[in-house]
Formats: sequence, C-alpha cells, structure tokens
Amino acid sequence: MISQRRRREPRRPAYRPAVALATLAVVLLGAVAGVSLFSSDAWAFTGLTSHRAAAKATRQAAPAPASQVPSSAPASSAAAAAAAGAAGQAVEPAPTSDSPQAQLPPVNTPSPSAPATSDSPTPTPTPDPSTPAPDPSTPDTRSAPTTAVAPAGPESNRVGALFSGSAGPGNHFCTASVVNSPGHNLILTAAHCVSSANGVTFVPAYRDGQTPYGTWQVTKIFTTNGWSQNGDVDQDFALLQVAPNNGKQIQDVVGGFDLGLNESFTATVRLYGYPDNTDEPILCSNATTQQSAYQRRIDCPSYPSGTSGGPWVSTATGRVIGVIGGYQQGGNTDDTSYSAYFDSTIGNLYQLAGSS
Repeated sequence: MISQRRRREPRRPAYRPAVALATLAVVLLGAVAGVSLFSSDAWAFTGLTSHRAAAKATRQAAPAPASQVPSSAPASSAAAAAAAGAAGQAVEPAPTSDSPQAQLPPVNTPSPSAPATSDSPTPTPTPDPSTPAPDPSTPDTRSAPTTAVAPAGPESNRVGALFSGSAGPGNHFCTASVVNSPGHNLILTAAHCVSSANGVTFVPAYRDGQTPYGTWQVTKIFTTNGWSQNGDVDQDFALLQVAPNNGKQIQDVVGGFDLGLNESFTATVRLYGYPDNTDEPILCSNATTQQSAYQRRIDCPSYPSGTSGGPWVSTATGRVIGVIGGYQQGGNTDDTSYSAYFDSTIGNLYQLAGSS
C-alpha cells in the first residue's frame, strides 16, 4: 500500500545574489500588472454601475404586473420541447400567460340550487262570503227520534211476535211481518232468529197476551246458502212459511207488505219491534244511513233483544226494505239498529219460497 504522506526533500544551498535580483524583477513586473488590472476593474465596475442604473430606471417606468399563478418561461418551454423532440416524445405546448384561468364564484353569489327568499308574506285563503259561518250559539233544532207503543191499525196488524211454545207473556223471542206472496203464506224475519221450525208460532198484532188474529204454526224456513253455510251477516234474513189457520192463509186475514228491493240507503222508515220484556209492539221513525256496502243503519232508542226481525217500512212506498239484523245481529246497543241491504239476493230467496 502506498503511503498518503508526502516525502521530505533535503535542503540545498541557495545563491543569494541571484535570488535577490530575481525577486526585484518580480516585484517590478507585479507592480506594472497591478496598475493595469486596477484600470480594467475600474472600467468594468463603471460599466456595471451604469447598466444597473439603466435597468432600475426601466423597472420604475414599467407598470407592476397583476398577481397570478406563475407560468413556465418560454425559453424553458422551448428547451424542453427541443429535448423531448430529441428523445422522440410528444410534447403538448405549455400554457401561456394569455390562457384563461378558472374563476372562483364571487362570495356573495347565491348557489343555483338555493331558491331566492322572499320577504312577502304567505297568502292565506279568503273565506267565501257566500258561505255563512256556523253560529255556535244557535242550538240544533232537529228533534231526536222517539220510540213509543205502536198504535193498532192495518199496518201494525201485519207485524207480530214469534213464540217458542204457547203464545203467552214472556215466551216471544223475535219479531216478524207478513209479506205478500203467491201462496199468501209467507212471513219475513231475521235469519239469526230461527234455526228450526219445530214449535215456532207467529201471532200477528199480539198485545198483552191477546191473539186477535190467531196463532200460526211455522212449517218451513228459507235462508240463503251464504247464511246457512257461512253465517254471512249481509244475508241475515229469512222467509218462513206458515200453515193455514181455520182454512185461511195469513195474508188473507191481516194483509201483507210488498218487498222493496234496491231502495235508497237514505230512506226514511218506520221501525217496528217486540221487545222481549214487554207484550206490545213499539214504533220509531227515522232516516236510514249506509253502514257498509250491504248494511243499513238507523238510530232509534230502546230497541233491545226481541226486536230482531222487526220490519223497516219505507214511509215513501210502504214496502219492507229491511229487518233488524245483519251487523252485530242487529246492533249491540239499544239505540242503534242494522239491516242487511235488500237486493236480488233476497229477491231470489223470495222467488224460491213463493214457489214452494
């Protein structure tokens, strides 16, 4: 390995006079060169100072440029293009200072999706002057329906009570009415009132144990399949056939009601019934309403058990357009009653019973 230290040389004698002359010559030559160099530096400094002064004056005269994002210098771009061209690469031109820049929206500009607010108040509906406002101080003058004992007469004579066993006080359980039929032997009631004809009798115009038109034995019951198979409350009606009494048919003795089909839900009716705790018929009159697609409703007070099957007699036509029954077997309160709607369903049942 070679040492990195330099080797020392031995001293040699010097010729002093020659050295002195050489030194003097070098000093003189250096002096001349120094004067020349000083003159050159002075000239260069003077030129540089003049150039700087001219450049400063030019900058002061030119307007200050606007603040913007700095862009690449053209010379650098050209050099980069030349270098890229030499390398065989495609180069896109660098953007110049004249290229459009993206602008931020002004701070106070509303967002396009935000609707402008309005200080105008929200309009309120103006009441129609032709529509009078209700006066809370005006009492309702419509009278509530009342229930009373039905007076004796041709219409109430067609209404009677159904009995189980002897026709005496406390034995009646439902209400029925006579309807006109080809055989003059049909009565109408609710289907939920009867399931068997055994021991069932009908007494028209029954009052306080009196049977002014006799006692009539039920021999046959007609109900729809909807009721007998499914207990459909919209078909809670039944036609009963009764045997002759003393050689006469019941219709020939007391007369009968026509059956009304497809009549208005808002008809006014007279409502008959025999409460099981009294021995005389009651009567109430009121307008009916529609409870459902196949149910009527009427509000009449004091119609308890025993009134089921009672006829709804139209005040306009005198036809029977319903019987107490249907929804809740006629109602679960004494003040509201229901009936299945009379349409072709009971019409077909009537045709069947009338032809038997």
